Amino acid sequence: MQAIILAAGMGRRLGELTKENTKCMVPVNGIRLIDRLLGQLSTLALNRVIIVVGYQGQKLIDYIGHRYDGKLRIEYAENPIYDKTNNIYSLSMVKEQLQEDDTLLIESDLIFSDRLFPMILENPYPNLALVAKYESWMDGTMVRLDADNNIVNFVPKQAFDYSDVDAYYKTVNIYKFSRDFLKNSYVPFLEAYTKAVGNNEYYENVLRILSLLNTHSMKAQPIGQEKWYEIDDKQDLDIAEALFADDKDVLRKYYGRYGGYWRFPQMLDFCYLVNPYFPSKRMKDELRSNFDTLLTEYPSGMKVNTLIASKSFGVSEPYIVPGNGAAELIKVLMEGMDGKVGFIRPTFEEYPNRFDKEHQITFVPQNEDYRYTADDLMAFFADQDIQALMLINPDNPSGNFIPKADVLRLAQWCEERGIRLVMDESFVDFSVDYATNSLLSDDILEAYPHMAVMKSISKSFGVPGLRLGIFASADKDLIARMKKEVSIWNLNSFAEFFMQIYNKHEKDYLKACEKFVIERDDFEQQLRTIPFLRVMPSQANYFLCEVLPPYTATEIVINMLRQHNILTRDCSKKPGLDPNKQYMRIAVRNHEDNTRLVEGLRELEVKGEK
Repeated sequence: MQAIILAAGMGRRLGELTKENTKCMVPVNGIRLIDRLLGQLSTLALNRVIIVVGYQGQKLIDYIGHRYDGKLRIEYAENPIYDKTNNIYSLSMVKEQLQEDDTLLIESDLIFSDRLFPMILENPYPNLALVAKYESWMDGTMVRLDADNNIVNFVPKQAFDYSDVDAYYKTVNIYKFSRDFLKNSYVPFLEAYTKAVGNNEYYENVLRILSLLNTHSMKAQPIGQEKWYEIDDKQDLDIAEALFADDKDVLRKYYGRYGGYWRFPQMLDFCYLVNPYFPSKRMKDELRSNFDTLLTEYPSGMKVNTLIASKSFGVSEPYIVPGNGAAELIKVLMEGMDGKVGFIRPTFEEYPNRFDKEHQITFVPQNEDYRYTADDLMAFFADQDIQALMLINPDNPSGNFIPKADVLRLAQWCEERGIRLVMDESFVDFSVDYATNSLLSDDILEAYPHMAVMKSISKSFGVPGLRLGIFASADKDLIARMKKEVSIWNLNSFAEFFMQIYNKHEKDYLKACEKFVIERDDFEQQLRTIPFLRVMPSQANYFLCEVLPPYTATEIVINMLRQHNILTRDCSKKPGLDPNKQYMRIAVRNHEDNTRLVEGLRELEVKGEK
């Protein structure tokens, strides 16, 4: 067995990273792709490795030098016209060597699990391609398989059809070929194809022709959940560095993305907090049916979107302002505040992060579950001379909830003292009695003009991709200032349309909230069976859990990510939490996903007992 590595390309999409070197010299987490690949190959029983070089080829040869002597026999071939050809020409440079041995063919811009080479070599079929089920991030050659994993067609880019994605697999660009297949089938067709079509083509096109002959000469090996990535640009490199980070760095690389986890194949995200049961299929279908218009037309300005928000959420126009997510509104609100502001910790840090630390007065509940009441807040802040008080209800991450009647008592207390009460009710629709717990009504806002209500539509409505939030208050001057400081086109057309059609689907939303409360109760009971978690009560769509020996929160989070592709939140360092204890926050998803997480935790429990 020999290995052939194609490393002639210029990698223009990586910009300055490939200005002086070919792609396989790019480091991922400090290790160059070529070193990782040659290290993996050195564990195999190979007769030789042939590297086809081109762009900056001599630099690559000099870099490899003799460092792998005694481990690999490395030879080189050159594509002298790498800037005018594609990989079919690079492969034709070694067509004689292809016919001399069974061959692993590998492209050099890959990073992948150590298990992939054993997987392809242990498979008994002589001509095999590793493939992965299609995901939205994938680009390049796709294949179709029959029931026996025969490759029945290679689908080039120009033939890609998005209506067929459920049937597509992406080639991982690691192939195994027998000497007989290469000598009697592939190389003769390669020579004929390049003569007829030219050298600015791809070697997969030859495989496509062979597949169309219905010879079943090529089979596929799906790689399942094994990790791999093809690095064509800086975004690919960023994702690869998260996928293949070591334990000391992996959480920083994931958490630092602040979302976008749809780029990671099949990963379950238990960090971000959204409704698993809304929008309904019916509402999604309505959004889809208007996709072309919403994509190609401008959204309305602030005046119209205020009107639509007023209609959707039952608050008069002068009292409400929609935002590009609650984050936009939080920034504008906090940067306009003066004096001292009261905060409760642990909490959602976006509010205190947007305000001068020297003027923050912080209340921390003195109990192990971080419970507090309206009376606790009034007693603590009574002599603090604050101008505003921030309350997230239910709070994040504790899940603490103050009943509506008590919140209104607190609002009255603030009114009497001229204190601005900012009430963030982004999670209130997850609470028991969800249908009556909101403060978004003209009557309430007018009764407490010093109160303002913030709501992230992303959370309970399950649409974080829309970036939609609302802020409401009977203080018209405050609302006018907020509107003045945000962009006139701060909402996209999809967010605007969501608000436009929401009331038609409101009954489905209430059903989703009811279903959620039932699922949360069930999930809580499941989590309480895990002996190394102390689960705190919650009225939100997450649970704060104290992590007990023998594990730390980091160990659990990394294990769930590595072994089960589940991302959870280690919040042990969150301000306000006991620094001597370990904590996780676990979101509530649908029943299937929640069960999968609990099963992963139970596997960890069994390992801990051994």
